[in-house]
This record gives sequence, C-alpha cells and structure tokens, in this order.
Amino acid sequence: MIGYVTLGTNDLKRAAEFYDAIAKEMGVGRMMESDTFIAWGVPGGGAGIGLTKPFDGKAASVGNGVMVALEAKDTAQVDRIYNLAMSMGAKDEGKPGARSDNFYAAYFRDPDGNKLNAFVMT
Repeated sequence: MIGYVTLGTNDLKRAAEFYDAIAKEMGVGRMMESDTFIAWGVPGGGAGIGLTKPFDGKAASVGNGVMVALEAKDTAQVDRIYNLAMSMGAKDEGKPGARSDNFYAAYFRDPDGNKLNAFVMT
C-alpha cells in the first residue's frame, strides 16, 4: 500500500551517509537522487525511504508520533541495524528486544531526530 516514505533533513550529506549504511545492511541502495532528495529501495519493489530538504525552504522538523519501521529479515539483522545506527550517531529510543510474543524490535532516531525502528515478526 505504501509507495515510499519521505523524511526531512537539514543536512542531506550527513543524513545520506547514515541511510547509505542502513540501506547497505538491508541489501538495497540508492534508487533516485537530486541535489535536494535521495531515495533508497528497489525500483519496482516494496516501499522505500527518501530524504529531502523541505520544498518550502524552511528547516526540516520531526513529526511527533511519526516513525518509520524498517522490516528486517531476522532478529540478528535487527541487532545489526540498531548497532550500526548507534555507531553512526543515532539516539537510542529502545534497545533490541522482544516487545511481544511475536514482535522483536529496536528503536532509534537518525541524526536529524527522525524516529525509526528495525523489526521482525518472529
């Protein structure tokens, strides 16, 4: 149902380094980019993620209650994504672990403060 998700950034170069590393771990790469926008994913595949400098020229800000969930292939990949994010300056929002009988997740914020999680249904 979702075609893609876009998050705002005030520093596209810094944010791109963060998302390049996460995307690489997930087995995808950049699929589109311009001077103000980069998208990662698989053309013709599932939902991807994009970063953009806001079109209106104002500063990017974080949406309260907004989160992007990245589907991992297993719990080990959830752990790797979380550890990679932390090593690149992410802010911890919840260490990897079981959240229910069949949901394993880790939560973090990217360098711009956007909230993400990596999860797998177990």
